[in-house]
Amino acid sequence: MKKYIDMNKEELQAVYKALEAEYEDAKKLGLKLDMSRGKPASDQLDICTDMLSVLANETNFVGEDGVDCRNYGVLDGIVEARRLMADMVGVDKDEIIVYGNSSLNIMYDTVARSYHHGVLGSTPWIKLDKVKFICVVPGYDRHFGILEYFGIEPVLVPILKDGPDMDMVEKLVSEDESIKGIWCVPKYSNPTGNSYSDEVVKRFAALKPKAKDFRIYWDNAYALHHLYDNGDEILEILSECKKAGNEDMVYEFMSTSKISFSGAGLAAMATSKANKAEILGQLKFQTIGHDKLNQLMHVRYFKNIAGVKEHMKKHAALIRPKFEIVDEVLNSELAELGIASWTKPNGGYFISFDVLGGCAKEIVGKCKEAGVVLTSAGATYPNGKDPEDKNIRIAPSFPTVDELKKAAELLALCTKLVCVKKLLA
Repeated sequence: MKKYIDMNKEELQAVYKALEAEYEDAKKLGLKLDMSRGKPASDQLDICTDMLSVLANETNFVGEDGVDCRNYGVLDGIVEARRLMADMVGVDKDEIIVYGNSSLNIMYDTVARSYHHGVLGSTPWIKLDKVKFICVVPGYDRHFGILEYFGIEPVLVPILKDGPDMDMVEKLVSEDESIKGIWCVPKYSNPTGNSYSDEVVKRFAALKPKAKDFRIYWDNAYALHHLYDNGDEILEILSECKKAGNEDMVYEFMSTSKISFSGAGLAAMATSKANKAEILGQLKFQTIGHDKLNQLMHVRYFKNIAGVKEHMKKHAALIRPKFEIVDEVLNSELAELGIASWTKPNGGYFISFDVLGGCAKEIVGKCKEAGVVLTSAGATYPNGKDPEDKNIRIAPSFPTVDELKKAAELLALCTKLVCVKKLLA
């Protein structure tokens, strides 16, 4: 089919009239679909339900290091849980702190601790005139929300095919002492699905920041979340930082939120011994220890990292068809029109969808009017402001395959309608 940008005004007007009629028919379908968040569907949660019976008839609640998991203590988590979480990302168990169920909670606490108490003896950020964070865009809205809450200024760096624009990152951190961190989702990035190349990871590890309290916030949320057998692999950041003489420069976050239960999994941080000691020094005032029974339950259910990886194949079998149907519909409806592009990731939970500049908000609004709720346009940028108004995050995991087909068809229709309107204007 002829690209819209190659059509004359009369051709565009005819297409627009036909699309308007099609959209009015779509609104009559009464759709009520939600693709706004990357939530596991119920069938994904069901495959782990038998975990809840692991401790049901148990009489032994003592961990391998002799700790009774029903009691107080063990601030950094029982040893077998630390080992399991460490093996998920390829670090040593002694570099791990196992918390409660939320890695977002850990990230918030890490920023808050730095804000009020500094980092390894540095000036608390609250006493500084200005604090900035590099935000890789498009990126994760909840990362950006933490910065907004603390009044931290975002500095935008685009993500390229193999990771962030490292020329920009290196220049920014080497010149500006007010830049204290960078948010990263290094594997199957949210929302683009990119994974960082070996070169990018090594360049991160070798950064020479002007700020001594600069930290890489390495949110490895999708470490095991492959859609296909030939999933992406990335270098382990902590060991690369050690090789470069920067072992204190990274905080790595992970969880089982999309492995076991999203609201009742395990979350953990990996970091250097010095960082870990500082964090535990603060954490002892916050808790006497996290839920060790949940830690024990996870370990006895999965047993080891091999058990986790086998379990993740079940997740992949459930959500892979959802990603594929979205890609199939978008290819069928939009590939030849020259008005949109999208990613086809090997894992993770999102598809990044780009349209003509100035159209994303209206497309999302049109979809909502016809019964399909998408992530708000602009959410993938700090403060909800996409400077080009072109990026939309698609979250395929929660709806059924049939629902997704209808939602993707509506998204394609709304994209065509709004983009033709833009071209006519």
